[in-house]
Amino acid sequence: MEPAVLGGKLASSLVAPLVKKLFVTGGPGAGLVDRPVRLTDLVSFRGERRHLGETEVRRLAGRLVGAALDFPGEPPFPPDETDAVTDALAARLLALGDLDMDDVQAVRLGHGELAVRLRRQAPRSGDGLCGDARYFLDSATECACLHILEFFTRRSTFVARTLVEQARGQAELIAKIDELITRTPRPDARDTAFERRYLPYVAEQHNRVTIYGIDLRDSPDRWPLEVAYLSLEATGDEEPAALPVEYTEPERTVRLPAEDALLTHERVLLRGDAGSGKTTLVQWLAVTAARDGDRIPYVLPLRTLIRAGALPSPAAFLTAVGCPLTPAEGWAERVLSAGRGLVLVDGLDEIPAADRHRTRDWLLALIRAFPGNRWLLTSRPSAVRPDWLAAEGFRELALTPMRQADVATFVRRWHAAARAPEYEARLLDALRTKRDLARLATNPLMCGLICALHRERRGYLPTGRKELYDAALTMLLARRDRERGMETVELSEEAQLELLQRLAYALVLSGRTEMEVETAEGIVERSLPSVASAAGQGDAATVLRALVLRSGLLRQPGEGVLHFVHRTFQDYLGARYAVEEGHLDVLAGHAGDTQWEDVIRMAVAHARPGERAMLLRRLLAENEPRLTLLALACLEHATALDPAVRTEVEARAGALIPPGSTEEAKVLAEAGPLVLELLPGPEGLTDAQAHGVTVTASLLAGQEPGGALAVLRRFREHAALSVRRQLVGTWERFDARKYAVEVLDHLDPTKLFLACTTAAQRAVLASMRPWPKLQFRGAHTLDDILACVPDPGAVEELSMLDNPEVSDLDALAVLSSLRHLALFDCGPARGIGRLSALPLENLTIVGGGDLTGLNELASLQQLSVMQRLPGTRLTDSLPMVACLRQLYLGRGVTADTGLRGLSHWSMLRELSLPGFRVTTADWTELSQLPQLAFLLLDASVLEIDPDALPALPGVRTVQLLGSRGRDTTRLTGLFPGARILGI
Repeated sequence: MEPAVLGGKLASSLVAPLVKKLFVTGGPGAGLVDRPVRLTDLVSFRGERRHLGETEVRRLAGRLVGAALDFPGEPPFPPDETDAVTDALAARLLALGDLDMDDVQAVRLGHGELAVRLRRQAPRSGDGLCGDARYFLDSATECACLHILEFFTRRSTFVARTLVEQARGQAELIAKIDELITRTPRPDARDTAFERRYLPYVAEQHNRVTIYGIDLRDSPDRWPLEVAYLSLEATGDEEPAALPVEYTEPERTVRLPAEDALLTHERVLLRGDAGSGKTTLVQWLAVTAARDGDRIPYVLPLRTLIRAGALPSPAAFLTAVGCPLTPAEGWAERVLSAGRGLVLVDGLDEIPAADRHRTRDWLLALIRAFPGNRWLLTSRPSAVRPDWLAAEGFRELALTPMRQADVATFVRRWHAAARAPEYEARLLDALRTKRDLARLATNPLMCGLICALHRERRGYLPTGRKELYDAALTMLLARRDRERGMETVELSEEAQLELLQRLAYALVLSGRTEMEVETAEGIVERSLPSVASAAGQGDAATVLRALVLRSGLLRQPGEGVLHFVHRTFQDYLGARYAVEEGHLDVLAGHAGDTQWEDVIRMAVAHARPGERAMLLRRLLAENEPRLTLLALACLEHATALDPAVRTEVEARAGALIPPGSTEEAKVLAEAGPLVLELLPGPEGLTDAQAHGVTVTASLLAGQEPGGALAVLRRFREHAALSVRRQLVGTWERFDARKYAVEVLDHLDPTKLFLACTTAAQRAVLASMRPWPKLQFRGAHTLDDILACVPDPGAVEELSMLDNPEVSDLDALAVLSSLRHLALFDCGPARGIGRLSALPLENLTIVGGGDLTGLNELASLQQLSVMQRLPGTRLTDSLPMVACLRQLYLGRGVTADTGLRGLSHWSMLRELSLPGFRVTTADWTELSQLPQLAFLLLDASVLEIDPDALPALPGVRTVQLLGSRGRDTTRLTGLFPGARILGI
């Protein structure tokens, strides 16, 4: 019997006076003089002021026991044990006088713990009693203790002494805290002071980039990042939302500005080709984070870290990259523990393959130890397999080639920085009209070299990649200002090339991109006897220093180490030396190493026709798909080649075409625009192959838009939904109007959303034939959206995503046939009730928006909500008159309502409740849904005792979120007719 229950049988009017007799009455005041005031001094049956003896205490206990037995109903214990229970209760009450504590301590214990102390003080008080009698005795003891503590708190001395003790305790605590603060400054204060120095240092350190080819006599060789940075695009497969509606489209490609890659995901693996701007992006993210102050950036180039052997712990991040600032001890760990870090790990491809696995282990250990931070890892596309970090939650994105608009922007910025506006227009015209030149201008590095060469040669430009690099090297090696350095060593262009290519080949062989200065000096020393023009210029150290100062191709990022300004130059010069020395077997032997791909391509460019044929045959002899595609890519650089070898390469590559999957299509696209000439279809292709061909052509649109469009045009009559989705999804890669006329206007729009993201696409949409399913991404006003819809009555489905411009939904009332409406993060959207006149069957609302009027939509059959519902019951906000068949309530939606009122929608067939902790009362609502066949629940349902819940025999499919590694068999009794799927 609980004390509260027993208290109901023993009225307070009886218990309180009896308990009061146990204690002496004190006078006013705080009772500070005789402190501590022990219970032995308060009880009335001890000491000089006692007026009760043990007999009187036993009599009091008897009255308490008797009152319980006289209460109507079944007695709490057998009546023949009344005397034994009374004696035991009296013994426990008398034990009050033996407790070594005061009244304040007793109150602090609580009535339950005080009863336990009394039982311990009278250990044999319950001996010989039956179970019911012992249970009553314990409950009566707790009830008496409850009233005892109530009596203590009513005494005037208790209240006064409690206040005095609280004041003293607070004063002592304040004094101790003040002393602690005086002895040790707060870590956050030291951290803040350090960050005021560190963030400006990062912003300044990384706010400079090299713009290749700008004349050093008139301009600095490093420029502010704001001038040189170009916002490029990153692409990846869109992650489908867990919504039981039709708006999630599989295999959709998402495109976003590269600098926004970490805004929607904490972990990103960013792939990009050589010169595509990966390192510049890392610098941009570091500078913007340092200036905004919302996160603490760490820029960690792997080529620098790997030289030290063991990869650094957070405490050694700054030391490992040569930062001269010294933080407070433990600062880095505190930053990461708080989830404030932005960790930018650059250049996975620039370390040997043997070191990549331990690099992954190091990175994942950091992520698991410090969750909540942002992590970016950059790499060339083929350095690691596609799913290398997928299991650890990394989203893969790829930097796309520069589009025509990007190239034009880069050219304008370059000429503004170089103060050479007179060459800008001529180069832009050349890039638009010369196909070969436009194919080279696909990344910032190549664009910079083209700009520099165009200015240097007064408009003359080479047409091939090898010719471009040759011209660039001549410019960089011969145009350096000879008065800039302090060295007097004179090195000819050929001497510089000879030494540089030997250094490059040594790096290629080692699989690294950085070299110790001491190692480089050794290579130069061994080379000097054979380089006549350099032999008399001084020792190896002097010549190497001159090479670093004068060539423009070597850089010293830190003390005792050097590397090439870009990996592309290392690969090009290494290949040149390998061909000159006849190391074709070495090249072929490393073809399986992805780090050697560009080296082999450049070797084919440098080699003589017979050497090219031998090298390509070696690639084909491996009978490995990637090497076959590599041979195909090499054909671009094979100016002169045995026709039989070219035919064999193209035939072998043809066996890999068409691609049968998205991954195969991506690999195929890496071979370059030449693939476009080999892509078949659509005749004779399966749906999967047709989809693969369209993916490949889409990926090559940036390099060869004309050829890519020619391929995609052939598939515009294809019936497969996957093919048609790909054709719609790649609209952004082409001129909006031309692509709409040649492809989109010919597509079957069945089950297909046409997505608009730009004003140009909206303008084109107004002149296209009507589309029943439309999607608008980004900021578009409703007036703009409706203005571009040629026939409002033809629109059946409308989806709007990430649109802060949506306000009053009343404007959508003109879409008289609208059946499906989805609002994803449309912020201030309001007036949903004004759409009640539409035949709206399916509604999705995710993030923001005003739900007022939702209960007026009588025609709804499917509803998905991912924001908190108002009211205390679902019937307060959801449409009661609607015949709902599918309902999705996201995490936190039912925080105030629970599932109260859900049984009102008795026709409900599908219900999804991710993140919702189901209670017994909620389960009762579920059991009253006779048509329920599909149920998505959080794995927390496994914590409920299934024996206490009624079974749901009608449910056929149960999906559990977060159930990995948990036993779901205990749910079989709740769902006797269902499949239980853990997801």
